[in-house]
Amino acid sequence: MNIEEIEQFIPKDRIYINEPMNKHTSFKIGGPAEYLIKIQTAEEIKSILKLSKEQEMPLTIIGNGSNILVSDEGIKGIVLKIEIPTFELDNQTAKIKVGSGVKLAFIAQKCLKQEIAGFEFASGIPGTIGGAIRMNAGAHGKEMKDVVTNITYMDRSGKIYTIQNEDAKFEYRNSLFVNQDHIILEVEMQLEKGNAEEIQSKMAEYATYRKQKQPIEYPSAGSTFKRGVDFITAKLIDDCGLKGYQIGGAQISEKHAGFIINKENATAQDVIKLMKYTKEQVYNKFGKTIEPEIEIIK
Repeated sequence: MNIEEIEQFIPKDRIYINEPMNKHTSFKIGGPAEYLIKIQTAEEIKSILKLSKEQEMPLTIIGNGSNILVSDEGIKGIVLKIEIPTFELDNQTAKIKVGSGVKLAFIAQKCLKQEIAGFEFASGIPGTIGGAIRMNAGAHGKEMKDVVTNITYMDRSGKIYTIQNEDAKFEYRNSLFVNQDHIILEVEMQLEKGNAEEIQSKMAEYATYRKQKQPIEYPSAGSTFKRGVDFITAKLIDDCGLKGYQIGGAQISEKHAGFIINKENATAQDVIKLMKYTKEQVYNKFGKTIEPEIEIIK
């Protein structure tokens, strides 16, 4: 495939060839994407789906790259970085319609200005709404499933569907979209009228907590492992004496054992080896199997 074929559908300034993925992930790790395309409309996605099928090229979907680890070899084929920017807020009903490429922090700030409460929990999560829906992201006792009313998505044939909350099969860090290859386009949420001071206070409290408890001064993909059914994963890692343990440039954070950080120019292999070692140590000591929360993309 050549760039001229893509330029039929996408402006040239949104097409990147052999683009280093460390520029597009919060881990600051990852080899080059053969093609990286920034997408802003459903029609653009449909066009690229058709083109990739005709050319038999793999297609990878990302949002803000905050919950992924890209391999050192990079990604073959096309990477679509979804940046659909729709944002509509009805102040009377506290309903929000938002494109899947909108960042959670942006939504939280807009809600604050309009005195809409209920989204404060997501204000510090460094991702887009699309990625947050896919993983049912959450913090401070709330998850996306608590605020979403419906989701519009496109399947890989280009057909568009809208489903209700209960059809999204939300679970802890899981949803229909983890198991199905659908592309989230738009999300509707029901929030509530609130008070600006109270909303601001809650957001400030959560920001302080995050700064004190999480290693936000280093690149990472957020919490590396999922919480256990009957255990707190970070505590088990800590009880194994692994805080500060390092392989290559990847380190288990000294501040929070649930985070693997890019301490000094870590490679994806460094992180994968450290995840494997951590998993083995926890199993050997406690007999518990810990599962990754981050997605590894090859």
